[in-house]
Amino acid sequence: MSDIRFGTDGWRAVIADQFTMENVRIVAQAIAHYTIENQQQQQGIIVGHDTRFMGRAFAQEVASVLAANGITAYLVNEPTPTPVVAFGVRHFAASGAVMITASHNPPHYNGIKYIPDYAGPATNPITIRLEQLIHQVQQKREVNRISLEEAASKRKLQYIYLRPHYEAHLRRMIRFDVLRGAALHIVVDAMHGAGIGYVSTILKENGLKVTTIRDYEDPMFGGELPEPNDKHLAELKEEIRHARADLGLANDGDADRFGVVAADGRYIPPNQVLALLARHLIKNRKQTGRIVRTVATTHLLDRIARQHGLDSVETPVGFKYVGTEMMAGDVLIGGEESGGCSIMGHIPEKDGILTNLLIAEMCAWEKKSITDILAELHGEYGEFFSTRLDLKTRGNSEWLNQIREKPPVQIGSYEVRGVDQKDGIKLQLDNEQWLLIRPSGTEPLVRIYCEAGSLEELGGLQETVSDWFRDLHDDE
Repeated sequence: MSDIRFGTDGWRAVIADQFTMENVRIVAQAIAHYTIENQQQQQGIIVGHDTRFMGRAFAQEVASVLAANGITAYLVNEPTPTPVVAFGVRHFAASGAVMITASHNPPHYNGIKYIPDYAGPATNPITIRLEQLIHQVQQKREVNRISLEEAASKRKLQYIYLRPHYEAHLRRMIRFDVLRGAALHIVVDAMHGAGIGYVSTILKENGLKVTTIRDYEDPMFGGELPEPNDKHLAELKEEIRHARADLGLANDGDADRFGVVAADGRYIPPNQVLALLARHLIKNRKQTGRIVRTVATTHLLDRIARQHGLDSVETPVGFKYVGTEMMAGDVLIGGEESGGCSIMGHIPEKDGILTNLLIAEMCAWEKKSITDILAELHGEYGEFFSTRLDLKTRGNSEWLNQIREKPPVQIGSYEVRGVDQKDGIKLQLDNEQWLLIRPSGTEPLVRIYCEAGSLEELGGLQETVSDWFRDLHDDE
């Protein structure tokens, strides 16, 4: 039996290895049991997929299993972004959604995200229960399934189109009156994913000059990883320079993450994008509320919150924790350093489409380039520089347990001012510098996040942390 487990944001596996039709049916059956167990079977479940290989076929199998269990499957009739499917859950008051996607993973992966009725990522208690039900289905080898034709004849299968409803919601979220008439030329990179046509069409409809790249379906994603980070946006940077555009915007495979590139081809890291948007919402929109970030995300957000008398909240890594805070209310913006963001009035799920449009809105509102706005941000609040080190381990976690039990009081010349074990081990150092130690759940790696107030300080911190880590392993 395959060991099917939900990670930070769903179950992902290699197609034809663990991600098979049989295992997809098992997960769908477990979701059907969960829905019935919670007496939500009358509400139906939305089933979506992105542009990955066989995404449509896997989605149809999920629909056939749900229908066989008496649950109406609302099958989205085209590749659709995860945030759009999540919005559909709220809009149609569904009991949840099943999204076939592996997000930004390599092309030979696919996966399943389960989105509960609150339209955000499934929390730990929910995924734990799903894993228990999956194991029960595997043991009993009982999966109900009917043909799509029979499901349709029994009115347990309906085809839906979510895009118009989602775009109507965006008209309430984005200041299109500000965007209209803005002298901006924007290059939009869909990275061959489910976000094709969303950002570009909306910007064009509001009078902006738009150039699109990688805007057609390709399950191999052009040979690139569909992850909108500095490494994988070379084509976007080149097109911006070629077209002499003002801004570049990108989305990952299922469009829940964002990527931003300036006119000079400079990649703007998510930490800085989140700070820019927090400032924009406060300064230009005159909005207030709590600012929520994960433990690995920049403390510049905390500084912005403090200067405006707002509360800041730190959560464990994973947007499900940010989403939980959003559901509690009064959250101005929530974000994570890996490229996830949502704002007040939106669903408690990260949305790269919304984030990209907010960046365009900000530039139109300020009538300035993103680099000029970023310089003003740093002039007002100071700078933070962040990085992540991926260091190999010997697979033995004893060293990590030792750090948990007896955290260091000194790392090189840095005095440890505070310790937080909310998620991994976070060490607060002098001058608002910090580092976070988190083991990888899939590889013999430890991820160490560092942040400092200058590039020079960051370089020194990186070198010290690397030496400390090597010495720690040599002592084992």
